[in-house]
Amino acid sequence: MAHGTTAADEVAAAHRALAAAGQADMVWGHAAVRDPEGRGLWTKASGWGLEEITPERVVLLSDDGEVLAGDGPRHIEFHIHAALMRARPDVGATVHTHAEATVAFAALGVPLRPLSHDAVPFLAPDVVRFTGTSDLVATRALGDALATAIGTANGCLIPGHGMVTVGPDVATAVMHAALLERACRIQLSAGGGGGPVVWSSDADVAAKRRNLWTAAQLAAGYDYLVRTADRRFGDAAHGTDVHGG
Repeated sequence: MAHGTTAADEVAAAHRALAAAGQADMVWGHAAVRDPEGRGLWTKASGWGLEEITPERVVLLSDDGEVLAGDGPRHIEFHIHAALMRARPDVGATVHTHAEATVAFAALGVPLRPLSHDAVPFLAPDVVRFTGTSDLVATRALGDALATAIGTANGCLIPGHGMVTVGPDVATAVMHAALLERACRIQLSAGGGGGPVVWSSDADVAAKRRNLWTAAQLAAGYDYLVRTADRRFGDAAHGTDVHGG
């Protein structure tokens, strides 16, 4: 966390960056950051769109969902973030969105191929899919099942629902979301042209995994998304608090 930046600042920037990456779904979808003091996680209050989030629209939640700081109701699916942070000490930030390309691609039931650099962080050898439910992850048990399915991976698809990504920090988790959406979108596009029939070799994928998506590269991409959000959205708009997933 940069000097002078609060967890609420980080969460607000993460949501706006996701919106800049084209992952908004009205008031649904959310990112979370592990509380540096160990009290739980910071995420957005329910009822606001990704592009509308300011630090004033961020809440601190305990592991069991109690609102410890901030105003507004919590999202029902906070269990996604809480479970991943319980299961993965290496995870400092998490993302759950309903990006349309990921939903469409997951419905095909075909392997994710390395048609571009974007797919590389998720191939082991295929992207993980959580099939325990396509409904809201609205219980601790479902959150834990999702975390178990993801294991040590960078994220997963949830057929019929969306995707989840993780990272040691906000930049990585958000960029993983952006990359997974792009990988799915590119393969959908190739499918529309009758393919794909060509993709990177296993050796190339292994080399890219070592050398391509470094922390510096991910941070550069994330900073671009934050700048894009600042240009596109300016100050977050006013909205109305409602309950949502």
